Amino acid sequence: METMNKPVEILLVEDNPGDVRLTKEALKEGKLVNNVNVVGDGVEALAFLRREGQYKDAASPDVILLDLNLPKKDGRDVLAEIKEDSNLRRIPVVILTTSSAEQDILKTYDLHANCFITKPVDLDQFIRVVQMIEDFWLTIVKLPPHGGRI
Repeated sequence: METMNKPVEILLVEDNPGDVRLTKEALKEGKLVNNVNVVGDGVEALAFLRREGQYKDAASPDVILLDLNLPKKDGRDVLAEIKEDSNLRRIPVVILTTSSAEQDILKTYDLHANCFITKPVDLDQFIRVVQMIEDFWLTIVKLPPHGGRI
């Protein structure tokens, strides 16, 4: 990241409170100062990203961690809308889901997901995976400025 003083903005789209807690804990132990915004369904995720309603002052995320099986609007539909929107498509979307189904992997890559990760069931492995996501996407990869907005 260009400015290490500015917190990294992460949007976590996850409806499971346990996974939210674990992800936030893993990111808290990470190397970077980050700000994790959490939304629990697909409709809320798109409102956040488009800065609608209660999210009018939301920060643009540097990366999105997206679950697939969400209420109101499925993660696949959210991904499709993100990648079709010229203001959002450059934001990296990491699929972080319990699914390991081949059709989900193929579909999300067809929709231009940046990567697909199946959540480990083991607590320590889950924390390691989240920290690896942070290490890769937020310290190694060069991201577009301002969450990819034009």
